[in-house]
Amino acid sequence: MLDPEWLQELFGPFGAVGVRRFFGGQGVYLDGIIVALVADGVLYLKSDAETTPAFDAARLAPFSYVAKCERRVITSYRRAPAEALDDPDALRPWIELAREAAGRAMAKKAGGRSGKPASKRKRLAR
Repeated sequence: MLDPEWLQELFGPFGAVGVRRFFGGQGVYLDGIIVALVADGVLYLKSDAETTPAFDAARLAPFSYVAKCERRVITSYRRAPAEALDDPDALRPWIELAREAAGRAMAKKAGGRSGKPASKRKRLAR
């Protein structure tokens, strides 16, 4: 785990920070929305289909783990760039990407579990 005070300091310039236990690691919240996680002492930022190309271009690997069924699970969190961990200006664009991805994920959940617009869900249910 990373020091919660360090995480507060790192993320502080970007909003109200919360750090909570999260699946054996830590979840980092900005303004109540989870934007990062810490696993095995490594910081990972939220990503999605729209932001993954930026993480890929910077060669930032996804967080993955082996599930109970011995299958590797790749998550939507990407390793934070090491050079940005000491520089809020360098971290800012990555935080913005993470915040955008987290916002889209929340909107998708609010719109329904299937991720399809309500009109399509209704047609499929008939």
